[in-house]
Amino acid sequence: MKYGSVIVDLASESGGNCELSKAGETVLAHGVQILGPSNLPTSIPVHSSQMYSKNIVTLISEFLGDDGELQLDFENDVVGPSTVTHGGEVRNERVQSAMQSHSP
Repeated sequence: MKYGSVIVDLASESGGNCELSKAGETVLAHGVQILGPSNLPTSIPVHSSQMYSKNIVTLISEFLGDDGELQLDFENDVVGPSTVTHGGEVRNERVQSAMQSHSP
């Protein structure tokens, strides 16, 4: 690897994916930094997790009716673009375009 490169080995606690990684340490080898973070979820601030979970709940609620049952309103500004397929049909325009440009 080039001098100054950085490897983040997320599997360092269970043996790692990089031979030189060490759990909980940063190793410098041949000008490459190898990070072996341990217990990564604890390093993320609690507020980020709370905000992320609120965003997910808000997204999912767009797909539900007042009774809590699945209700797909494809005219909804969130549901329509977020739905990739439905009933065996590709509904998302960007996915349709990508599929057409890659078909033989």
